[in-house]
Amino acid sequence: MGNFPMRPIPASEHAASYDLLFFTIVALTVFFTAVVVAMIAFLGMRYRRGSKASRKNPLPDHLGLELSWTIVPLLLGVGIFVWGTIGFMKQREIPEDGLEIYVIGKRWMWHLEHMNGIREMNELHIPVNTPIKFTMISQDVLHSMYLPEFRAQYHVVSGRYTDLYFTATKTGTFKMLCAMYCGTQHSEMVGQIHVLSEEDYGRWLEKNGNRYMPDVESMAAAGELLYKKKGCGNCHTAQDNERGPTLMGLMGSVRTMADGSTLIADEDYVRESILNPYDRLTYGYENTMPAYTGQLTEEQVIRLFEYIKSLGEVGGELDSFEREGAGAPSADGDATRIANERKSAGAAQFRQTEGN
Repeated sequence: MGNFPMRPIPASEHAASYDLLFFTIVALTVFFTAVVVAMIAFLGMRYRRGSKASRKNPLPDHLGLELSWTIVPLLLGVGIFVWGTIGFMKQREIPEDGLEIYVIGKRWMWHLEHMNGIREMNELHIPVNTPIKFTMISQDVLHSMYLPEFRAQYHVVSGRYTDLYFTATKTGTFKMLCAMYCGTQHSEMVGQIHVLSEEDYGRWLEKNGNRYMPDVESMAAAGELLYKKKGCGNCHTAQDNERGPTLMGLMGSVRTMADGSTLIADEDYVRESILNPYDRLTYGYENTMPAYTGQLTEEQVIRLFEYIKSLGEVGGELDSFEREGAGAPSADGDATRIANERKSAGAAQFRQTEGN
């Protein structure tokens, strides 16, 4: 049945029980339909006009037969109802440790937002074997979130929230459809759910949902990406300037503070300068850098430190900055004068350049 599958690939925790119930109903339907058709055909042939079948002493009733075709279907119907109800209640159980995602349906697209602020349009990235909770609402007309491989569907209504729960058990890409006619482009309201392994999902989160961001091979490379994302290079260029001192050759250099004191630029100094820059102002600068306390994790601070460390010791090369287009010190002497006056790490770099 390669090109004509009987069912979507089962990819959720309750898909197996859902399919078993579905095919049980189908089998019972086919069985009783076959029995009825066979009986109609048999009796039609046996008692057709002109046949010699005996028609004497017809039975006006048959209690056993009547009880059979009443009680058996009743028990089967009640059994199917109880079975379906149990499955429905299990599917509607709210997972306590589930990953909550807000869904907005609007003609003709799905807008999804994670609790960490990552937003997606017509696609969703989730980890495998993790309970997922959709909190859904419509911005316009009635929609219906339909996930065939997960055997999950629920209406998305304007003016109130509805919920949908599932746990994906297979990695891969699966369909996200609208099962309620919602206008001329209803058939185009299609999205994808990417179920990732725990490792891949962790990397996806590190990239803030940007799957096109290149993978990093070291902490320094990760720090460089964060450095660019935060726009640090707008002030900290390859040379000292009015906005901020250069970070080239920072590590191990002697720093002169605004109060006239000096200290060696080490790990603690870099960390404090990132999180609380106002506590230790470099000579010649004012309170212009924002404090990143509460905005960066310790892991991110370490990555930034490793990147700054990779920029070299005092007198290191400027290649890393030059590749970003920041440029080398100008030849007119202004940059050198500024660096010397402020006694920053860049000053040593420029003084060495002058000496050469």
